[in-house]
Amino acid sequence: MSRKTKQAKRNQKPTLFPIRVQVAVFFVCLLFASLVARAAYIQIIEPGRLRYESDMRTLRTTSSDVQRGLIADRNGEMLAVSVPVKAVYADPYDVFDKGGFDADNEKRWKALADVLHLDVDDMIARIKRNPESRFVYLKRQVTPEVGEYIKELKLKGISLRDESRRYYPSGEISAQLVGITNIDDIGIEGIEKTYDDWLTGKPSKEKVRKSRDGKVVERLGVVEEGEKSNDLVLSIDQRIQSLAYRELKKATELHQATGGSVVVLDVHTGEILAMVNTPSYNPNSRDQLQSFRMRNRAVTDTFEPGSTLKPFVVAAALQSGVVKSNELIPTSPGWMRIGGRQVRDAINYGDMSLAKILVKSSNVGVSKLALSMPVEELLGTYYSMGLGSQSGSELTGENAGLIRKRYRWSDFERATLSFGYGLTTTTLQLARMYATLGSGGVLHPVSILKLKTPPAGERVLSEQVARDVMYMLVGVTEKGGTARKAHIKGYQVAGKTGTSRKAVAGGYGDDYWALFAGIAPVNNPRLAIAVVVNDPKGDRYYGGDVAGPVFANVMSGALQMLNVEPVTRREQIQLASVGGRAE
Repeated sequence: MSRKTKQAKRNQKPTLFPIRVQVAVFFVCLLFASLVARAAYIQIIEPGRLRYESDMRTLRTTSSDVQRGLIADRNGEMLAVSVPVKAVYADPYDVFDKGGFDADNEKRWKALADVLHLDVDDMIARIKRNPESRFVYLKRQVTPEVGEYIKELKLKGISLRDESRRYYPSGEISAQLVGITNIDDIGIEGIEKTYDDWLTGKPSKEKVRKSRDGKVVERLGVVEEGEKSNDLVLSIDQRIQSLAYRELKKATELHQATGGSVVVLDVHTGEILAMVNTPSYNPNSRDQLQSFRMRNRAVTDTFEPGSTLKPFVVAAALQSGVVKSNELIPTSPGWMRIGGRQVRDAINYGDMSLAKILVKSSNVGVSKLALSMPVEELLGTYYSMGLGSQSGSELTGENAGLIRKRYRWSDFERATLSFGYGLTTTTLQLARMYATLGSGGVLHPVSILKLKTPPAGERVLSEQVARDVMYMLVGVTEKGGTARKAHIKGYQVAGKTGTSRKAVAGGYGDDYWALFAGIAPVNNPRLAIAVVVNDPKGDRYYGGDVAGPVFANVMSGALQMLNVEPVTRREQIQLASVGGRAE
């Protein structure tokens, strides 16, 4: 190496920032500047974007569970309660993502299907149908015990959620009246439907922040205030309800009837103390619900009331002044021709008092009374007693019945109106009419809710007329009357039988309604009861034979439950003398 070359190497000095280092430093500074600029842009110029993205992933609105209100009878006995249950659901995306269908889980899927009473292949097919979905119900309203078992299976993607189920302690006894809810706890029948809004309440909504695993990490405030559900206290006395159902079921089975209804009313308040129907159903077992069993026949089914309307013909005649309470009505020879048709009695009763017309259920006697007054007077009495109008109970499916409106009525049609044909009513309306007699002529609106202060009723009959007619009806259950089987030992009953034929196309068929309605005790009326039995079979299909015993057993038991004292022998003699004066 030459001397000049060595000298040149010695003269070279290292530079502080070679070009490559400068380029690297430039890009590093540029990167940091970009990061600072981006951070400044995000935090100062447009901070909402990331907040929005974060909120989309973490903010949720949750609603609190609101238990459906309780339904109780007037004494606090539960008729409908909500019990906690579980809903089992699958997250198909989670199941596939976490290997839920691996071979080692096969027995667990089989165990899950068995405990839910499902076919394992169908259950798995439902989950596999849409692998991207996040929610599929497997079974709802399973017991907490089943829920705990499912937790122990530890199947990926299978979870539980809380819900409630309605339970009805009274079962079939009050099934049609109380009604039922659907699987989403919404009332679909009976009281549950009528007062659904009152019983349901409204859940409150709250905004929360959740972590990735679904846990609440921050509560941000209430979005919407909820409303608590309300309990409902019915006017029903479950003791009387159970008694009425037992007696009605016994009668319909004994007489092989299609069905029947019983309504018990408090004479002075209009409260429904019992309302039962047969056939019934178990609302706690809904696998095979049948619509004809779920119908509240006491308010939905109408019928021609037959002879049970005769007391109100007498009341209309007394009220209009066309007859006096001690007047005799000639009925010989036991039949009469009206407009080319015949109205007849079982035998020739001759001259009859008003009381005897009712005791013997004389068609000729009431026909003469009906023809002696304008038809508007008779129909006006029927209307004023509640026929052809809603009772005020607000029960689901209530039928108002039917009174035909005509400009002209033939004499025969007027006669048939007097013994309960040519119009229709319900069991509830019939009970209400008799309760009006028991209250001294005051019509009370019917209530299915327990009342703190009963509303004032409307006077539709004079007190004297109502009392006279009620005393005339005492003989119906005494010796010589048409309903000896409705007699109650220790209490005097005012009541009336009815046996009406069912209308068919072109006339009337061979099927009957067996009826009895009455009030007790006569000295101080407390209860009115109407009993209707649909299509009893056999030779004994009359109201006195079929419905009368049901009335007697229900009325007797109910009066004892309410601690209504029997009348003494002296009071019975006094009442008999009053009844004699009425006759």
